[in-house]
Amino acid sequence: LVAPSTVELIWHRHFADSAQILALAPVSRPLRWLDLGSGAGFPGLVIAILLAEKGGSQVTLIESDTRKAAFLREVVREMRFEGSVTVDIAVVRIESAANQARVGAVDVMSARALAPLPKVLGLVLPFFRPETTGLFLKGRGVEAEVEAAKQNFAFDAQLQPSLTDAEAKIIVLRGLVGRS
Repeated sequence: LVAPSTVELIWHRHFADSAQILALAPVSRPLRWLDLGSGAGFPGLVIAILLAEKGGSQVTLIESDTRKAAFLREVVREMRFEGSVTVDIAVVRIESAANQARVGAVDVMSARALAPLPKVLGLVLPFFRPETTGLFLKGRGVEAEVEAAKQNFAFDAQLQPSLTDAEAKIIVLRGLVGRS
């Protein structure tokens, strides 16, 4: 589920990389968190594990690949969260209107290595509310992605340096609205 070249660095490259975004989320607890393109659980499942320590949060993982979703279900089953955090795994495409209605409003949205920012923002726009925060892990060229996204969307974005990759940034995005 991860690139073979990153297996030896899995804790730093995947787990720590995912965990660092929790510090950028709103401080209110419990949180309703939506992770898009969850894949092997990065960052969404790592966030669910960390939120379980506080209790009461709800994390929705969106993964359209049934094999990856089966893996996520097995990890959640093995974790035995027992009510400390609710983890919902949706095996759907995020573009589905039915899925958008099912998830509803969220406090935080995250995505890692999903798509260029303009596409990601088009996918998350239906879930955004004035109080929603988007946390998107990005690599090189993030500044160009932000500028491209400004053609179709208005938003406030801050670029935070990644703690795990000197060339990466985390986009902390608020106030997302589409331009007509």
